[in-house]
Amino acid sequence: MTATRPRRTDPLTLEVVELIGDVVARYYQEYEEAAARHGLTGAQARVLSLLALDPLPMRQVAQRLKCEPSNITGIVDRLEARALVERRPSPGDRRVKVAALTTEGARVARSLRESLDFAREPLAGLSRDERLALRDMLRRMVGVDGAA
Repeated sequence: MTATRPRRTDPLTLEVVELIGDVVARYYQEYEEAAARHGLTGAQARVLSLLALDPLPMRQVAQRLKCEPSNITGIVDRLEARALVERRPSPGDRRVKVAALTTEGARVARSLRESLDFAREPLAGLSRDERLALRDMLRRMVGVDGAA
C-alpha cells in the first residue's frame, strides 16, 4: 500500500507555500538592498556570491543562475570593469575562461553575505536539531542529496 500524498490545495499546504513565498520575498528584498549598498545590481551580487564558492566557467554560472550565457557575459564585463572579477584560463582546458573573484571581489562578496541577516535572528532561536531538521526538509523539497 502506498502512502497518500496530501492534496496540494489543502489549507496546511497552502499556508506552507505562502510562508515559503514570504521568506523568498524577504530574502530577495534584503539581497537587492545589500547589493545596492555596494553599487551592484541583484544579478551582479548573485554572480559574486556564486563565484565566492569557486571560480567557474561562465556557462556554468549561467546554468546555476538559470539565465542566458550572454547575460552572464555582460554582468561579468561590468564586474571586471570594477575589478571585482577577472577572467582566467581554466586549469583543465586553457581554451575555456573561468570567472574568478579578485581580492576586492572576495571582500565585497563576504560583506554581502554578512549583511544578509534577516533569517539569522529567527534561526538563532531554533535549536541545532531544529535547524538540522529544517535544512534536511528544505534539501528534500529541492531534491538535494541529504549527505552532509
